Amino acid sequence: NRILLYACRNCDYQQEADNSCIYVNKITHEVDELTQIIADVSQDPTLPRTEDHPCQKCGHKEAVFFQSHSARAEDAMRLYYVCTAPHCGHRWTE
Repeated sequence: NRILLYACRNCDYQQEADNSCIYVNKITHEVDELTQIIADVSQDPTLPRTEDHPCQKCGHKEAVFFQSHSARAEDAMRLYYVCTAPHCGHRWTE
């Protein structure tokens, strides 16, 4: 059975460690909210549509939009837009 010890470099003092973990690597990923929106949302007949926000990618005039709450409380609600052109599906927020 192996024991983790703290050892002084200047004298012979040693102390058994309370925790046997010697290294912790925490990795956090922030996923872009726009990547979570599926392009099929443009086919949803229950979502409102607008022609006031044309697609910046293909120039199509119609887009569906919806509000989404952020997972972080300090962020305000945002409007998300999805282009309704079948060949595009571009997603953006303003």
